[in-house]
Amino acid sequence: MTTTTTTTTTAPSANGRVVALAFFAGRAVLEGVLTRHGITYHQSVTLRAVVTAGGSLGREELVADVNGSLKTDESVVRGVVDELTAAKLLEADPTDTSRLRLTDTGRGLDATTSAESAEISARLYAGIPAEDLAVAGRVLTLVTERANAELAGA
Repeated sequence: MTTTTTTTTTAPSANGRVVALAFFAGRAVLEGVLTRHGITYHQSVTLRAVVTAGGSLGREELVADVNGSLKTDESVVRGVVDELTAAKLLEADPTDTSRLRLTDTGRGLDATTSAESAEISARLYAGIPAEDLAVAGRVLTLVTERANAELAGA
């Protein structure tokens, strides 16, 4: 495996292009994992939203959550939810049919893809000092908040 390292003296300042390049490179690696398991990036984000919510989430809450993450048209998210339901990865919660829950298959798929992704993330972030990761996290959180505010004002 070839590893390319950029030193801090030659690294560019963080800007939209640098952030986008890192995001799309990481996403391409993740999509390799997801493709092997027969799901898309949007489906993975949607499954993860249900997992994060404790395994069950109202349909409208799920659509809003995923839409907030992916910044895509609501109809796209609704289509993804329908795909996951048709694939029996999500199902109506029998205790409250307005909610969707993970099926055993959906839970297993999420666990598998999350574990594989975590291994890759560990390699990608290996050797980066915790202080640098904390600064990057604070900066990216602030940029996200500002972008979300811009979108809300549009």
